[in-house]
Amino acid sequence: LGAASSEDGGATWKLLGLLPLLDPPRPDAKETIARTKALGLSVKMVTGDDVAIGAEIAAQLGMGPNLLVAGDVFPKGTDPDHIPTASIQAVERADGFGRVFPEHKYEIVKALQQGGHIVAMTGDGVNDSPALKQADCGIAVSGATDAARSAAAVILTAPGLSTIVSAINESRQIFERINAYVYYRIAMTIAIMVVVVLSSVIFDIQPLTAIMVVVLALLDDIPIMTIAYDRVRTAPKPLRWDMHHILVFSILMGILATAQSFGIVLIGMEWMRDAALQARFPLDASHLQTMLFLQLAAGGHMLLFVVRTRASIVFAPYPSWPLFGAIVATQVVAVLMCAYGALVTALPWDLIGFVWVYVIAWTVLTDLAKLAYYRYGPPSRADRPAR
Repeated sequence: LGAASSEDGGATWKLLGLLPLLDPPRPDAKETIARTKALGLSVKMVTGDDVAIGAEIAAQLGMGPNLLVAGDVFPKGTDPDHIPTASIQAVERADGFGRVFPEHKYEIVKALQQGGHIVAMTGDGVNDSPALKQADCGIAVSGATDAARSAAAVILTAPGLSTIVSAINESRQIFERINAYVYYRIAMTIAIMVVVVLSSVIFDIQPLTAIMVVVLALLDDIPIMTIAYDRVRTAPKPLRWDMHHILVFSILMGILATAQSFGIVLIGMEWMRDAALQARFPLDASHLQTMLFLQLAAGGHMLLFVVRTRASIVFAPYPSWPLFGAIVATQVVAVLMCAYGALVTALPWDLIGFVWVYVIAWTVLTDLAKLAYYRYGPPSRADRPAR
């Protein structure tokens, strides 16, 4: 900013000096932007300053030099609900925008959304509120006005933007945990329903008692609650829901779980017809119910170990201690119930061991099927980066 004085009413001026003004970015801004880009996100600068100033700041932050004048991209009278294709493409290619007015921020968000992108925006002022409200994820930074806070979906309480990276990582981990739960829940629902129907129709038996169904639900709920603390691998790129993949993979796991459970029923029915096996241990329908109960309790939780990660269950990331401990505890309860006849018909330890060996063998087979699906199966839409 220049300072000058005049002694002749403004006819001539004498330069007194220059007043430099500096509003540097935060020290952590460059690192935060680099980490955000590494996570597969595109970062754009939106500033009310001239594009020359914006380009200098962008260079300091390691951002691209392609800054556009917002008024050139969005001429006066632009309809935010029907932004021209040329403007959308210009916004997608740009690294940032200068000479931005409040309405331009809203239009930038709308243009990206109309281009099929998922948009997050940060802001702190009243003039940011419409864009924060429109964005898929509006983020009000520390010290933002009440209007910006009200419009935003996320409010940062600590100075700087580095917490955004932590939020991205945490959200992707939550996404993976939800996927694991959905896979498991659909697969086990298929298995229980189909086994009960097939056993009733083919063999005219009741494979599970009402109390067994209730106990299975209780034993199932405890580990499921701890899945929120499970270790998962953070995806390097943005994720998206793929219902086709979820249904196909869950049905595949459900078919294998059904085969595993119905296999126990077939083994039990053959046992009851085999005189030699009956001489070793006289098995009846109530014993078969207990065997199926134990298989569902053990096999269900082993299936959860399988679907929680794309890698083999023998490789990292391994289950968290809360999840592992909850599953071990529930399996101990299930085994003791079967061994001592608590609410179910008691089984000898040999049969309990047989059921567990059977479950482990099927777990290995299911894990191999999972690996084959991810390697040779149809590509998931979730594997393609979200825009």
